[in-house]
Amino acid sequence: MCHVIVTCRSMLWTLLSIVVAFAELIAFMSADWLIGKAKPASSEDVDNRTGGSQEPYHPTLGIYGRCTRISHMQLSRRDTLCGPYAENFNEIASGFWQATAIFLAMGIMILCAVAFVSVFTMCVQSIMKKSIFNVCGLLQGIAGLFLILGLILYPAGWGCQKAISYCGHYASAYKLGDCSLGWAFYTAIGGTILTFICAVFSAQAEIATSSDKVQEEIEEGKSLICLL
Repeated sequence: MCHVIVTCRSMLWTLLSIVVAFAELIAFMSADWLIGKAKPASSEDVDNRTGGSQEPYHPTLGIYGRCTRISHMQLSRRDTLCGPYAENFNEIASGFWQATAIFLAMGIMILCAVAFVSVFTMCVQSIMKKSIFNVCGLLQGIAGLFLILGLILYPAGWGCQKAISYCGHYASAYKLGDCSLGWAFYTAIGGTILTFICAVFSAQAEIATSSDKVQEEIEEGKSLICLL
């Protein structure tokens, strides 16, 4: 008989696992890793309604994407265009960023797989006498190591020509120059920390679903077990 077991700790672990996977995926795809130095408004950036110049804008640069302002040929306004600057893996601006992309992608794939499996832990708690929670926790720990490697290598690529064009000539490995870090980088760091928290918390989820109270309700013949 299939027993659906839901506890506060197992549900919290499941939700955190899903949130971490999405956070890392969104950060990886974002172009807001580096915020470039301000670009002054040109004479083409005049607001027709007020007659004044628009404020300077900050282009952003990601691992493989960027956001910049483009001008319209017939209109005196500019729109921000975001998209990949690299059409393929070899066109990523730095070898360090290529390594970062590989490590982050591996970590994110593991996290997404764990997030998918975590949804089914309410019905299946073990496979081949191995606790799914413990296996998922181990995988999350491995994913966290991949993420750390990617985040450590990322600043080493700040000296590439692409980063220098955004951050000025003072930019170099582990030196931002005129740039600042964007929300995507901080999100990736926060997601990495939460990844290790999930890995540790998976043990608590396993304990909660195999507690004496759960066993007692299983022996009573209940198929839906909800415990606080």
